Amino acid sequence: MSKSSKAKKSSNKIWALALHGGASTGASKNDKHAEKFMENLLKEGGKMLGEGASAVETVKAMVTELEACGLYLAGKGAAPNKNGEFELDAAIMDGESRLAGSVAGLKGFKSPVNVANLVMRETPHVMLVGDGAIEFAAKQKCKKVKNPEDYYTPVKYDLFDLDERKMTGTVGAVALDIEGQLAAATSTGGAPDKLAGRVGDCPIIGSGTWADERVAVSCTGMGEYFIRANAAAEVSARIHYERTSLDVATRAVIEDVVYLGGQGGLISIDKLGRIAMPFASGSMSRGSIHSNGELLVATI
Repeated sequence: MSKSSKAKKSSNKIWALALHGGASTGASKNDKHAEKFMENLLKEGGKMLGEGASAVETVKAMVTELEACGLYLAGKGAAPNKNGEFELDAAIMDGESRLAGSVAGLKGFKSPVNVANLVMRETPHVMLVGDGAIEFAAKQKCKKVKNPEDYYTPVKYDLFDLDERKMTGTVGAVALDIEGQLAAATSTGGAPDKLAGRVGDCPIIGSGTWADERVAVSCTGMGEYFIRANAAAEVSARIHYERTSLDVATRAVIEDVVYLGGQGGLISIDKLGRIAMPFASGSMSRGSIHSNGELLVATI
């Protein structure tokens, strides 16, 4: 088969990508700018998938850009904890192999999702935390933050009181590639003004991030409730055991989070390229792009 024939064959295969920039309590003056950024990023990710990039490669690239843009409470936009320190969490999971990597309480490095990816690729472990994560990132020569006070630019929202602790800017990506493989990645600076050492659902495989042969999921919201609901993996479990659709499974999981007293949302893609992005909060920054040409970006 010629190279051009291979390219034509690949172009007929389904791919899909969804991103989120966090669940929140309502509208913000930053929304239009963030939506335009997400739209451009989705087009970039869609091009990657259309040209044959793997799902795991794509979600890593997307979350890296979301961390670096400073528009969300993750990466450059992370807010300090009660001690004035920046502790970041991230996770990534390859659905084909169920290999996963995550970091929690990471300090001093620009891209937590890159460190999480290296944990997955370069170690036999799934999660590294605190000093161990910092030591590992340094040995891997990951890009450092030289001066946290100058680098981090916590997002300012005009309509909210950060002390409510109901707002989150966790970022995430889920993808289906043309080979039919799924992947998910999530990154966060955690809840603003959190206690030092607090870890939410984001880096916990199964709670905030999950990918297998059925579905890829990335969650955002009040992390403690997503942990208690084991939200991300529960989507796959409902599809597998109840033989239900992606839409029904994801809505049921968010309803469970609400039942426990939490709020938030998730993005998900199943093996057939169907996308679901339910949320139970004032807003959720989200977007998706599909090989069929559909492109969606929304906040409310």
